[in-house]
This record gives sequence, structure tokens and C-alpha cells, in this order.
Amino acid sequence: MISINNLLKIYGEGDAAVCALNRVSLAIAAGEFVSIMGPSGSGKSTLLHLLGGLDVGSSGQIVIAGSSISQMGDNEITIFRRRKIGFVFQFFNLLPTLTAAENVALPLLLDGYKMADLERRVEEALDVVGLARRKDHKPSELSGGEMQRVAIARALIIDPILLLADEPTGNLDTKTSEEILHLVKRTAKRLKLTVVMVTHDIKAARFGDRIVVLRDGQVASDENITLKAV
Repeated sequence: MISINNLLKIYGEGDAAVCALNRVSLAIAAGEFVSIMGPSGSGKSTLLHLLGGLDVGSSGQIVIAGSSISQMGDNEITIFRRRKIGFVFQFFNLLPTLTAAENVALPLLLDGYKMADLERRVEEALDVVGLARRKDHKPSELSGGEMQRVAIARALIIDPILLLADEPTGNLDTKTSEEILHLVKRTAKRLKLTVVMVTHDIKAARFGDRIVVLRDGQVASDENITLKAV
């Protein structure tokens, strides 16, 4: 599913150059849930951004489902990202003036769909995360956990092949965090969705099938963990 080969990312030049990723190689199978951990500055967020086509590596290659995103131009990677990759962030990134349904529909609206043609699809996505009854509510009327559920529905609306999650429970309390992680794992398993999640929280990381630890821009450990019933 994902092949990362000798991935190098350097920011800056000369004496100011910083090596964020130093020849990282990883293989991630289709349907696998991989948690990425590491101290601040270890390169984990950089890796996630490169996987999502939000940044470009200095050298090396990333192949996702047979497509080398490292060799794509700006327009091509934008379309690939919009249609193939779902994102869930720590800060939800919902538009405050839009309803939950409109926020969920946004990726498809940007891709040329009409809202009138998306109502059933949006309601199904919100139903997956248990929020169909809140579809007409704006973010200010939702709890933190509900906002993150909307963000997950927005990520799923495109039927992605890859879900990237950057500290998805960082702004949530312990109980809500567990509910969100159970939801992600359950949904990923049902949809056979590949998930890569960056987290500082070892409890969150253990919801994955595998924990990869980065340190100083390199893979320090790569451990398969016991699957949990969810």
C-alpha cells in the first residue's frame, strides 16, 4: 500500500540546514493502522505531511497504492490528495460558518459536486460517526468530541484509501479520546482503510497495529503490537 524509500527532508541551506528526516524507509500494508511516535523534532509530523503531499521531500520516494507522489506535479498531487487521502487534525479545522453537514461535504464541493447531490452521502458519513441528528448544527453548537467526529466524517466522505491523523485526540479529554480512537479503529477495520496516526500518547498509539518510533529523523524502533478488541 505505502512504500517509503530513503526519504530525506532538509529544511534550510548551509549552516542553517536542519535534517528533519534522514533516509527513512518504511512499508505499510493495506488496511494497517500504524502509530508514529517520537519526541518533538523527531520528524513524525514532517513524515505525515510528506505522506499527505502537503510538503515535498528533498530526495527519496513515496509510493501510495502504486502512485509515486514524489514525482507528481502540484496539480496532480492536489487532485490525488483531495480524492485519495483523508485528514484528521488536532484542531478539527471546521469552518465556523458552515453546518456539520456542510463541513463534511466540503471536500466534494471543492471537487465540483453540488450540495443538493450530496445530502444522502453526507448523512451516511455523519451516521457512521453517530452524528446524523446533529447535521444542521454549527461547530459552536458542538462539543470537542462531536467536532472531531465531524472532522472524521469529512475525511471519510471521499472514500479515501489512506487516513492521516495528526494528534487527533490532543484537544480532547481522556474519555472522549478513547471514544474517538475506538471509532477510528472500528471504522478503519470495517472499511479496510489504511491509517497513519501521529501521537505523543502511548495509550493512543496502542490502538494501532504497529508503533513506529522516530528519533532524530530516523526510525528508532518498529514494533507490532497485540490487537485490541474494539
